[in-house]
Amino acid sequence: MAQNPPNNRPNGDDDDNNQQDPFSAMFGQLFGGGFDPNNLPPQLRDALGAQGDPEAMQKMMQQAQAMMSAMMSNNASSGPVNWKLASDTALQAYASDDPSVSESRQSAIKDASNLADLWLNNSTTFESNGQVTEAWTRKRWYDKTLGTWKQVTEPVAESVATAITAAMKEQIPEEMKGMLANSDGMFRNLGASMFGMQLGTALGGLATDVLGGTDIGLPLAGSTPGIIATNVAKFGEGLEIPEQEVLLYIILRENAHARLFARVPWLSSKLIGAVESYARGIHIDMSRIEEAVRDIDPSNPEALQSMLGEGLFTPQRTAQQEKALENLELTLALIEGWVDHVVSLAAANLPFAAHLRETMRRRRASGGPAESAFASLVGLELRPRKLREAAALWQHLYEERGIDGRDAVWDHPDLMPTGEDLKNPTTFTERRELADTEFDDFDAALDKLLSGDFDNVDPLTDGDDSGKPTDPNSPEDPEK
Repeated sequence: MAQNPPNNRPNGDDDDNNQQDPFSAMFGQLFGGGFDPNNLPPQLRDALGAQGDPEAMQKMMQQAQAMMSAMMSNNASSGPVNWKLASDTALQAYASDDPSVSESRQSAIKDASNLADLWLNNSTTFESNGQVTEAWTRKRWYDKTLGTWKQVTEPVAESVATAITAAMKEQIPEEMKGMLANSDGMFRNLGASMFGMQLGTALGGLATDVLGGTDIGLPLAGSTPGIIATNVAKFGEGLEIPEQEVLLYIILRENAHARLFARVPWLSSKLIGAVESYARGIHIDMSRIEEAVRDIDPSNPEALQSMLGEGLFTPQRTAQQEKALENLELTLALIEGWVDHVVSLAAANLPFAAHLRETMRRRRASGGPAESAFASLVGLELRPRKLREAAALWQHLYEERGIDGRDAVWDHPDLMPTGEDLKNPTTFTERRELADTEFDDFDAALDKLLSGDFDNVDPLTDGDDSGKPTDPNSPEDPEK
């Protein structure tokens, strides 16, 4: 885009000293007195339900003002995410439709949880931790999962904030750099507020969509199994399946996840570690940002819309990040595949079990709008794309080894199936047997060494069978 000609300058001022710098102009148009929600990209207006709705437009204005107020506050954020703003924004997404759970509904969930645990006892060796599935409102889900969201998103936000702060500082006009020499705090507050508002929108959307604490593959609520009663009821609408059967199936999945995470202690840290590994490598193309901001015409709303719609702040993935995402995707597939298989065994007597299984598979593979919003924010898609292949692997191991042998695969992270194993389950068995043999040989050799059974061989030994040391200066035949 070309530089602004003189007749396009704000206020029609031709004096270079009075021309507003592009970066300030851009944010002034977004959040200043001239802010017009109609100038937002159509996709964003549609997502917020603001198209043609004055009340929604007003709410959008209030959100923008709240973000700017938080940015200007010295105490707006003590970290890379303004969590107060995130919580306030999330609340707006679900507060209007978040009924409390009735006593009769709580009783039904408790009964279904007890029955689910009895059935799971026959399909896995992993025992229940004794906790009954809790009945949550959407707010309760948000509160229970907030700690994990902080752990997952703050490394991402920190990397993004650092990159964006550096890019913004580059756009400070020379005559203002002295005055804004200590502007890092202000810029970080801006980043924390922007990220907090976007994250709050995404989490608020998830609160209206997810079914429980493990619905996206992460142990969001720790070891406590729980379901969002309102969301489960809405999920069952239109399926033409008895409500109690839908409830029991969802609780079977939630409790199976809870057992797996409780009995495989390294699993949660592996998932979080993959996210953190991804976050450490975040890189934003700052030259692209600088070029776009430098060339933007503040008086041209269409150009601003175009810039915002181009994914300008989307992180550029590195090879290390691609590897981290590959590991995360594989782990999620193994988790979801195991739960899918175990629940299919536990729910064998449910009339609509096969239908519910396929519905859940498609739901997890495709994700929903809220999950997509979260993915676009942090660059992570928490979808097990190879769920069916993973379920087939666990089915094969069950047929080959039984329940005990299948669940024993989770004993150590280094011996977990690989992507190649998902393509052909028999290669996993062959690889495991070879690894076990090598490990046994190493143990035997180590025991022999520690017990002193090995000969004390001198380094000068020439390697003949006698084991006698050889002096390199002596004749070849010592008897000559």
